Amino acid sequence: MGSPINGVSLTWQACLIASVCGGAFTPVAYSQEAGLEEIVVTAQRREENVQTVPIAITTVSAAQLEQLNISDSLGVARLVPNLFASNNTGLGTANTYSLRGLNNTESIATFDLPVGTYVDDIYVARQNANNFSLFDVDHVEVLSGPQGTLFGRNTTGGAISINMRKPGDTFGGYVEAGGGNFSERQVRASVDIPVAPTLLTKISAFYKQDDGFVNDVTTHQTLNGNDEKGVRVALRWLASADLTWDLSADYVDQKYANLVNTPTSNGDRIANTGLNLDFPVYPTLFVGPKGNYPLENQIYVSSITSNVTWKTDIGTLNFITGWRDLEQKFSLEFFDSPLPVIEQSGANGGQFILNNEGRHTQFTQEVKLNGSAFADKLTYVTGLFYLNEANTTDLGQTFLLAPFLPAGVCLPGNSFCGISSAIAGNSATTFGGFYYDHLIYNTTHSFAVYGQGDYKLLDNLIATVGARFTAETKSIEFAPNPNPLVPPTNQFTTADMVTAGIPTKQTANIVTPRAALRYDFTPDVNVYASATKGFKGGGWNARASSAALATPFAPEKTWSYELGLRSEWLDHRLRANVTGFYADTKDFQLPSAYVLPGGGGDVFITRNFAGLEVHGVEAEIEAVPIEHLTLFANLGVQEGHYKDLNAGVVAQQHACLAELASKAASTPDCAAGIVTPTGGIAEPVRLPKHSIKAGAAYVIRLGALDLTPNVSIDNSGAYDVETSNNSPKQHSDGYTMIGAGLTLSDGEGSKEHWSVQASCDNCSNRLVIVGELPPTLYYQDPRRWSVIARYKF
Repeated sequence: MGSPINGVSLTWQACLIASVCGGAFTPVAYSQEAGLEEIVVTAQRREENVQTVPIAITTVSAAQLEQLNISDSLGVARLVPNLFASNNTGLGTANTYSLRGLNNTESIATFDLPVGTYVDDIYVARQNANNFSLFDVDHVEVLSGPQGTLFGRNTTGGAISINMRKPGDTFGGYVEAGGGNFSERQVRASVDIPVAPTLLTKISAFYKQDDGFVNDVTTHQTLNGNDEKGVRVALRWLASADLTWDLSADYVDQKYANLVNTPTSNGDRIANTGLNLDFPVYPTLFVGPKGNYPLENQIYVSSITSNVTWKTDIGTLNFITGWRDLEQKFSLEFFDSPLPVIEQSGANGGQFILNNEGRHTQFTQEVKLNGSAFADKLTYVTGLFYLNEANTTDLGQTFLLAPFLPAGVCLPGNSFCGISSAIAGNSATTFGGFYYDHLIYNTTHSFAVYGQGDYKLLDNLIATVGARFTAETKSIEFAPNPNPLVPPTNQFTTADMVTAGIPTKQTANIVTPRAALRYDFTPDVNVYASATKGFKGGGWNARASSAALATPFAPEKTWSYELGLRSEWLDHRLRANVTGFYADTKDFQLPSAYVLPGGGGDVFITRNFAGLEVHGVEAEIEAVPIEHLTLFANLGVQEGHYKDLNAGVVAQQHACLAELASKAASTPDCAAGIVTPTGGIAEPVRLPKHSIKAGAAYVIRLGALDLTPNVSIDNSGAYDVETSNNSPKQHSDGYTMIGAGLTLSDGEGSKEHWSVQASCDNCSNRLVIVGELPPTLYYQDPRRWSVIARYKF
């Protein structure tokens, strides 16, 4: 029957949720005359009705984004079952997703992501800047489970596909402006300008800024503010009835840190760091420009997308080209302590500081063919894919231990000066194994060929078979910066890695197949069964203070099996989709703090600690029970555990149990990796046993005006954020966050010309644990409210 959740078994709770979820809520698009609107998706790389696609999909329309005031990709997670999402530690520009238990919390460029992000079919390789502002978006599709055949790149957990609006054939657009708490102000605008009947253009731009919500009690500054602006230009050339060229370019400049902060009894957030927003952070500690960064995280992103669509006698060809350049600069503290010491007899604090300057460039080229054969009994898609990615990371890390400075050291702008002489001859005890300053170069070259076909065995029985072959090569190089403060043992080169037996290249040649069978009981009800494989490339631990610690980890591979029901009822006023899944992942890549043998201290390291097995049920219900009222609920239950422990974990667990049995004063093999403080194997992180994403909206007619209140909830079961389940404070008993809004407009849909919306997220100011970096916790943002006026023309 499954393990209990609050006294109810997983199997029984799944049945219970599936039977009552029609009573839960959130707004959906609908037609008053015909009920729910048809949803068209491109989950199989061609346009199809979502109800006919044998994949678990959550689709969010532009109208839903607007109504729920979801302005970035992180907010989409509020609507997807079994998806846990948050900003990464320190980086407000980076989202870490956990979908069906598969996740990665590392943003350094030697790691890939299990939940891939795509914008207009272009893969986004780096997590550093995947918290996109959703301006002028047509819709978002979230595909759960591995998408290894048609999307391919690293999608063991799933894919988030963002689809932008195309230029329109008539002049028009919108402009909106508003503000909210924390001195938020924002402006967004878009305009379609058809230059000629065959040449359409679109210009979109946005600006968003707030002062932040964290009071630094040391510097008396306000932290975690967001300052973001961007522009996008799109062109559509209708060269002929058979040839269309879509071209777009965009640029985003964002400054947004996610610094650790502590909640107070009155609901405010405070920080203690002595690092400053206006002065360099320890300029004498690190070599190069990164030593001059103040307390910040800033990204500059440029991208170009080209998609040529050519209808031929053999099918529709697409030539999809993408180029993306990301520059990132940050200087961050992770222990939230004031400046360690002003005089030698002073405080006993410490600071864990990361300084980073990164440049990440990617180029992708895809050729895709959609077609049909055998009197349309066979529908197919096939293609070639190429990725070339180059990353340069100038990375410095130090853990300052106190006390170490003599009396009278100067602290202008809350930064040390004269630090070189202060620590001369003492760097080993001051910084130990934590201090390094080096350059990392890593590249990825990936080539794939793929194909998938849907064949009608009978009029109501469709078989899907597909596969993708991927050949991938990765390389890495290290070079120490000329920093005299770094201990010689922490300075190493690529040659040192070779001497230590660490490979500097990794290759993977892998086939990821998919098979599915769909049976249509009626045009509105069908069931399917599928088996899909996905993989995520290997990498290296780049946060290494010696060549021996720059260890590689192997690719992650997942087989996922699904049974699904897709159905519409009551004259298309009720849509009920239910999916059961079982996912078996081998060589699960898990970032963790790991204890070095012999008590050498902690390092942050990723290893293939074990396999991961997760199973569960997801239900998505949409309903229009009466005119003007829309409801929907996305619900999930899941259970998971580690399996197939690697030899190192088994040996560590045995050593931990021996240390506990002998009542040793020190137990370095316990509470590390996935071994718990008591010698057991931990529960997987970010894997709540249930999630409920639901809401409602009701249109109230006031003469020529519409007043639309809406409410939504995001409820999650218990979960851990620390890999070894080390401490009760790193365990969450779950949460419920409430969102609400009220919109006044002069009509709905295409009839609307203006609207004013007041809304709040996390309205009850619920404190939610979303991450940790030992020993500090990270929390969901506090309550946010805003008022936005919008005009369409």
